[in-house]
Amino acid sequence: MKKLKFPSAQTILILIAVFVALLTWLVPSGKYDSLGYDDANNTFRVKSLDKTKTLPATQNVLDSLGVNIPIEKFTNGDIYKPIGIPNTYKELPPNPQGLADLAKSPVKGIVAAADIIFLILIIGGLIGIMNATGAFDAGISWMAKTLKGREFILIILVTTLIAAGGTTFGLAEETMAFYPILIPVFLAARYDALTGLACVFLGSAIGTMCSTINPFSTIIASDAAGISWTSGLQNRLIMLIICVAITISYILRYAKKVKADPSKSLIYSQKEEIEVLFGMKKEVQGVVFTNRLRFIIMVFSLCFVIMIIGVSFLDWWFVEMTTVFLIGAIIIGFIGRIKESVFIETFARGAADLLSVAFIVGIARGITILMEDGLISDTILYHASSITEGMNKGVFANAMLFIYSGLSFFMPSSSGMAVLTMPIMSPLADTVNMGREIIVDAYNYGMGLFFLINPTGLILAALAIVNIGFDKWLKFIMPLVIVLTLVTMAWLTFLVY
Repeated sequence: MKKLKFPSAQTILILIAVFVALLTWLVPSGKYDSLGYDDANNTFRVKSLDKTKTLPATQNVLDSLGVNIPIEKFTNGDIYKPIGIPNTYKELPPNPQGLADLAKSPVKGIVAAADIIFLILIIGGLIGIMNATGAFDAGISWMAKTLKGREFILIILVTTLIAAGGTTFGLAEETMAFYPILIPVFLAARYDALTGLACVFLGSAIGTMCSTINPFSTIIASDAAGISWTSGLQNRLIMLIICVAITISYILRYAKKVKADPSKSLIYSQKEEIEVLFGMKKEVQGVVFTNRLRFIIMVFSLCFVIMIIGVSFLDWWFVEMTTVFLIGAIIIGFIGRIKESVFIETFARGAADLLSVAFIVGIARGITILMEDGLISDTILYHASSITEGMNKGVFANAMLFIYSGLSFFMPSSSGMAVLTMPIMSPLADTVNMGREIIVDAYNYGMGLFFLINPTGLILAALAIVNIGFDKWLKFIMPLVIVLTLVTMAWLTFLVY
């Protein structure tokens, strides 16, 4: 009997889009009023249905609206997005998304996600130029010799460093640049592509799940909850260490098994195909690592250092990051003495290699647009917030964990989730006599756990770069998801009692 082939990432996302469009016909439309701060005029804008009114930016106004957040959080820029106002949910006339809306959603998503899409395409072009210079081949050959017998260090180092980026400044979308670079290194170390993907993706996912000082999740969520971001910081740091240790142990166990017997790899049937995809079938043992190639590797590495510094300290985002990689490609082209016509052709071919990944990002964003236009996200939030009534605090904390996991399917943006839900969810902590930092933790952990398998997040785009099916990923990751979920539930229960 012929085995059925698991659908592609694009097909999975289109099926999810169809499901979401159907939901807009079944779930009542509704919306919370929103509160935004106008820095230029020092006023609040309260948006209710189609009406917007302006109010003075004072603490009294916040108190009267039931928004228990210090005014300074708005005036000093900690809260820079409109927040949901508690107890203002209203049902609205239905706005179901029909076939025309469904058909337009991927296009709208591609337009809305243009910033990250161009980042991916420019990185693809840069990778193409790097491959043309031969610097990758020489660098991988050198690293394989250097790490011989100690390849496990690569797993620990990559996972830990990327987790550090995730927990501090929310390293997530930026990791798309790392897959084409690091996967060949893992292959040269005689691991499989799944091991490399796991180190990068799980490093980022666990880091952001256990965010300590991440401004795009913990800090903005704490601000929107009306508490200091330092509340519960020590507990989050302990959780980070525990989860990173569990994750590294899990990857090491799988990697050791694959290295000892390549047929144990979950993607063994794709071994040759993936090696060809990443140029591993070429003979690179005799490649000389010249000073010119070392200089090219240094410039290439410097692009990532500059990107991280810019995002961390200079308020850079996708435009600036993309510019760094574009300039890096041009400089490397000069150093590698690549002719102008060859440079353009090679760069375009490299960008084309990641075009399917860019489309996946756009289709996923289109699903979010469908939900926003269908006005069902706030309805789901409203009913989710009422589920916890009458619970004791241990059950309540764990219920919030799963509520946030479910909500993250509909709202995959961590900052968007924080500003919309925290003013509504965090006061619920007061009713069960526990700190609001527990709600922030449940938000982080709930989103983080589901992020490991969330098809509307980044996993499908990451898998597409490596050409691994979602079914193979689920088979690999589900035991770890179960372990991390149990650990998280135990930790939250411990914290509330």
